[in-house]
Amino acid sequence: AFAVAGLGSGLTEAVVVNPFEVVKVTLQTNQNAFTEQPSSFVQAQQIIKTGGLGFQGLNKGLTATLGRHGVFNMVYFGFYFNVKNILPVNKDPNLEFLRKFGIGLVSGTIASIINIPFDVAKSRIQGPQPVPGEIKYRTCFKTMATVYKEEGFLALYKGLLPKIMRLGPG
Repeated sequence: AFAVAGLGSGLTEAVVVNPFEVVKVTLQTNQNAFTEQPSSFVQAQQIIKTGGLGFQGLNKGLTATLGRHGVFNMVYFGFYFNVKNILPVNKDPNLEFLRKFGIGLVSGTIASIINIPFDVAKSRIQGPQPVPGEIKYRTCFKTMATVYKEEGFLALYKGLLPKIMRLGPG
């Protein structure tokens, strides 16, 4: 039940945050950041003008974002609450904090390991394409397959350590 609830919350979160992710990634990958720095609102308008609201515009990479958030929350909440209910509660508040922190750290680490291929796909789809004017990374699973085929299995885990350092303790 916790895993299904986590999946539902993750999918909902992904639908809400994906347009903001598209704007963020577009701003981050702007090569002219020092000469022209558009505001987030102006950047969003430009994305809508050139690509619309759909999968080529403000919702580019939605399936990868759904996978990223859905899988993470499903694994995290499913693991955390089930393990938390199995391990005995400690009466000492400091030890109880450490118990919950440890379970959360392990949950966040496992969830990050499982969902990072979706994160890599999302970044490739929403970021600049290798050849300007040519879309190489289009869909979530095709992007994962391309990365695996061209760069190897470990390329699907690029950025795992910083992700664990950010999400594990969280």
